[in-house]
Amino acid sequence: MGVLLLFNGGFMLLATLVSILTKDGATVELSLAALLTLMVGVILMLITRNHTKQLSKREGYLVVTFGWILMTFSGMLPYLLTDVFTNVSSAFFETMSGYTTTGSSVLADIEAVPKGVLFWRSTTHWIGGMGIIVLAIAILPLLGIGGMQLFTAEAPGPSSDKLHPRITDTAKRLWFIYVGFTVAETLMLWAAGMSLFDAINHAMSTVSTGGFSTKNASVSFWNDQPMIQYIIVIFMFLAGVNFVLSYFAFTGQIKRLFRDEEFRFYSRMILVCSAIVSIVLIVDVDMLASSFNHPQVFGRIESSIRHALFQVIAVTTTTGFVTSDFTAWTPFLTLLFFGLMFMGGSAGSTSGGVKEAHHLLPIDIS
Repeated sequence: MGVLLLFNGGFMLLATLVSILTKDGATVELSLAALLTLMVGVILMLITRNHTKQLSKREGYLVVTFGWILMTFSGMLPYLLTDVFTNVSSAFFETMSGYTTTGSSVLADIEAVPKGVLFWRSTTHWIGGMGIIVLAIAILPLLGIGGMQLFTAEAPGPSSDKLHPRITDTAKRLWFIYVGFTVAETLMLWAAGMSLFDAINHAMSTVSTGGFSTKNASVSFWNDQPMIQYIIVIFMFLAGVNFVLSYFAFTGQIKRLFRDEEFRFYSRMILVCSAIVSIVLIVDVDMLASSFNHPQVFGRIESSIRHALFQVIAVTTTTGFVTSDFTAWTPFLTLLFFGLMFMGGSAGSTSGGVKEAHHLLPIDIS
């Protein structure tokens, strides 16, 4: 618990640094939240330093359960101390939505929130995406604590997908990919025209498939910059792929990626649904208002394909970003997107939902 609070406090210090750089007026409050969290974490570590450091499976599940609760309560501090929320229920909702990468928000005006707090809001997505516990077990052995029990309680996906015999090395490799995706997307979004602040926040929300944005209009704010939306599409897709398969692909074992039945099903389903949505948009919905400066016919086709691809992947991976109000397109597409919400990404990804592997099980049995 102490280690988890130290992580939380450390990320709050990063939010404080953002507050200082952007001069948003919330520096003192964010500093206080970080110091309180760090202090409690240090106290917990000190009072338990002489206790047995071997965890059973039952204790592993307890650490995960109470770890999430403790992280959520400490994660509320930046909202409450800065008066972004004046009641505990709203702060609890926003924080829990962040850590669980649900993406629902009770903020009335996102752009009026201090940038340091917005950074903290996106950070809750990021550290919750792969799992706080998976991050922690990469460090726990330094304290003499085994991490296998925590990993089995927290990590999604087939248990046979270990990358390395030592569970700590597995966690480190997964987090290396996670951080790598985040840095790569940040640089690409920045180069495509986003501000560095917006790029960092949207990269964290994309890779964690959370959906928190720094804009009230979400990603539709950049409808006149299609390259930004295409970049987010790519990383939403990657975040919905089993991270173990991503690791194998990066180590040159690309054939293993395409031999995976779940990946093939995930890819085909996105392509087929995107094609269906694109055709409906081209025929029945005028997307020219959301198109870039292209000739009318090309603009309508490009915009329809882009919005279709974006929304299909955003809904399937439960990221939740929007480029348009897809519920206003057609009743058929509304029903289609409702169904896609139950699909989910691959097992072992950061996406929510049922996961594609569970949809394949009845097919395999039959």
